[in-house]
Amino acid sequence: MTQDNSPNTLTGSTLPLSPGDWELDPLHSAVNFTIRHLGIAKVRGRFREVKAGLYVGETADDVRVSAEITLASIDTGNPDRDAHTRSAELLDVEKRPTMTFRSTRVFGEGEDWTMEGDLTIGDVTRPVTLAVEFGGVVDSPVDGRRHSGFEATGEIRRSDFGLTFGAGFLGDVVKVQLDMQFVEPQRQGG
Repeated sequence: MTQDNSPNTLTGSTLPLSPGDWELDPLHSAVNFTIRHLGIAKVRGRFREVKAGLYVGETADDVRVSAEITLASIDTGNPDRDAHTRSAELLDVEKRPTMTFRSTRVFGEGEDWTMEGDLTIGDVTRPVTLAVEFGGVVDSPVDGRRHSGFEATGEIRRSDFGLTFGAGFLGDVVKVQLDMQFVEPQRQGG
């Protein structure tokens, strides 16, 4: 297994990633979140259905990330809480089935990067900034293809998207953590 994850391999002008559309490895990716309950404890959860893409150009200026999350796939480990969260009082998955993200700018160096983009929930779009840690690139012994890993963290406010039910017992700030692994594009004819 060959691994290249030294901090100096990724700069704003050169990327250790082959140009093209990298596909999400869903078995090794996760979208997790944390929100305060009653101001004294945290509820943790994740979304089970995620589609994401990573387009790599020649430089970081040419990198684009997109994601679509099925809101009904929420899993907090409690089926009753999940059902209530899907209801019209909270996420209202009938009217807002997905949450989408489109990057607008990626910049940084070494292992530490920043990704700016637009997050849309229902008919509301707001800018979001995520701190991104580049985990490196490795040749997978399973499929023989190169895999690249990233962790992105940030915060969003429910109220920015009109999700205000439960103010007072449910926090406004939602902390997000995305662990994403992408697979290098297949080369044509090879």
